Amino acid sequence: MTREKLNLGKLGEEIALKKLKRLGYKQLISNYRCSLGEVDLIAMDGDILVFIEVKTRKRNSIFNAKEAVDFRKQMQISKVALAYIKSNDCFELRVRFDVVAVFLGGKKPEIEVIKNAFESFY
Repeated sequence: MTREKLNLGKLGEEIALKKLKRLGYKQLISNYRCSLGEVDLIAMDGDILVFIEVKTRKRNSIFNAKEAVDFRKQMQISKVALAYIKSNDCFELRVRFDVVAVFLGGKKPEIEVIKNAFESFY
């Protein structure tokens, strides 16, 4: 991955995190990694443990950012979520998967938070 893409992703995650905090999410972890992969953000939304994938785009549209979380990516995030739940003994919590699409092509960022974007595969 190029330095430019890494920087774009980091900027998108920072913008997404600010938006999520304004919506009342409480951040637990950024860029959680394990042997199965990574997830951009893990947060609490009330009593719900939320695994969040952030997709950032400079060109095209916000639609392209949302569509980037395809079936394969959803499966990978589900595996990472299960690993997190097991390693942190969070079985009693309800879990949700959100996607935050960030589009940086205009004068100010467009941000869309998609709650319950997909179901866990496990």
